[in-house]
Amino acid sequence: MSFNRFVSLRAVCILLYAFFVAGAFQSAHAQGCVAARSNQGIMDELCGGGTIASSPNNHDPAWLRRLTVTVGFREFNSFRHFIGTDEQTQRELLHNQVENHQLLFDVGINYQLSRRWSVIADIPVLQGSRNQIYPPVGVYRIGGIGDMQVGVQSWIFRPPTESNGNVAVSSSLKIPTGICDGKSSAVQNGQTITAVADQSLQPGDCRWGFTLATQAYRQIWLHTMLYFQGSWLFNPADTNGVPTFRSRASESVMSVTDQYLFRGGFSHAVPGVRHLSFSFGGRMEGIPVRDAFGSSNGFRRPGYIISIDPGIMYSFRRNTISVNGPWAVERNRRRSVPDIAAGRHGDAAFADYTLIAVFSHRF
Repeated sequence: MSFNRFVSLRAVCILLYAFFVAGAFQSAHAQGCVAARSNQGIMDELCGGGTIASSPNNHDPAWLRRLTVTVGFREFNSFRHFIGTDEQTQRELLHNQVENHQLLFDVGINYQLSRRWSVIADIPVLQGSRNQIYPPVGVYRIGGIGDMQVGVQSWIFRPPTESNGNVAVSSSLKIPTGICDGKSSAVQNGQTITAVADQSLQPGDCRWGFTLATQAYRQIWLHTMLYFQGSWLFNPADTNGVPTFRSRASESVMSVTDQYLFRGGFSHAVPGVRHLSFSFGGRMEGIPVRDAFGSSNGFRRPGYIISIDPGIMYSFRRNTISVNGPWAVERNRRRSVPDIAAGRHGDAAFADYTLIAVFSHRF
């Protein structure tokens, strides 16, 4: 076995070990009730693979491997309560904080029509639990397929580019395939009560929407890649009529919310290990107070999370593995439309950090 092949094999083993150990580490937290459920995907160009770049001999352009399937995993356990940017530390001391644990699996499909154009699809699957402290009190568990998205993506410049950089834009239709009124049973005062689970556990919102997204990369000096990814889910609908069991009439039904995700930074190859790269950047995700289109009534938990976003990426043959660990540096639960009208400020539970792992294969 050659030295380079040995180093590559060792790198794969390290990555797989990190992936499975981190996945089993139960205190792996993420950003809680206001986190976006967007698929951040993989940018193969950051580690030199390139789903659309030509191979060195230019006889087998990689885009001819038209189908790429991506499987993502994300876990969080939110428990830190915030009002604005102020943490409500007394909730943890009094043991009356809400803990929200969720697993999000995401299957993405990219079918390349040409060097520039592709058809994309996204299928999320969610599973979560929450200890609800307001009536109906109890531990609720919900799981199911979320809202699917289908759309198209185009690179602005025809790959491969001489500048080692490009920008892609995409548009997707969000299809209401996920349930929005999922029920769960909990034991209260010795009786089993079945009720609609909290909004944060619902796999879908039962309304149509659309997503606009972009990704870009550019190689600069010393073979360093700059990258940026952003997406905004637009939900023009106001509410979906699902009850929240809250006492205030303005929050009696669930709001259908926009969601956004932005991340950017740089990636650089690890010396001595082919196709292994590390990245470091920033990440911002959340739910706005008011949607871009339509009204924003009903109950929602608007806010955002800003995180530092370190990660590693390895490409081998037609596969790419990416592992990121965003760590929250600012959490802000903003006032909703009903909050503003009532002159109050609700809270939301957040977490410290998350684990995001993505595997991609080109057929």
